[in-house]
Amino acid sequence: MSVQSRLQSLGITLPAVAVPAAAYVPFVRSGKLVFLSGHIARKDGKPWVGQLGAGMATAEGRAAARAVAIDLLGTLDAAAGGLDQVARIVKVMSLVNSTPGFTEQHLVTNGCSELLVEVFGQEVGAHARSAFGVAQLPLGSCVEIELIAELT
Repeated sequence: MSVQSRLQSLGITLPAVAVPAAAYVPFVRSGKLVFLSGHIARKDGKPWVGQLGAGMATAEGRAAARAVAIDLLGTLDAAAGGLDQVARIVKVMSLVNSTPGFTEQHLVTNGCSELLVEVFGQEVGAHARSAFGVAQLPLGSCVEIELIAELT
């Protein structure tokens, strides 16, 4: 099944590349690698604000990470000239806005990781990963994720 068919079966429409909110570019290509800048979680077009462990549960954070993955896929599609040009998702780095006692950043980040495998399959979508808890993120967002992919 093609990547586009998987997206369609999941009911996912890729968004356009977001305009950066500060002094950076959405992605950089270097050889066969593409580095996507961090994307913050958005809900209804606005930053998905919250802090895990302080009124926001792991399940909601996981949904936010899945939403970030969809935005990342939109940027990756533009950067690669189509998602069928992706040879491998290499690395995902996730920053989770969380209280000092919250320890489920890895479970929040699964929302992104699992969607990447659903879309690309295990061989292309499985990736190395880091998940960090941080005190705050831009605009109060609950999750920010960046991605590195290898192109064909």
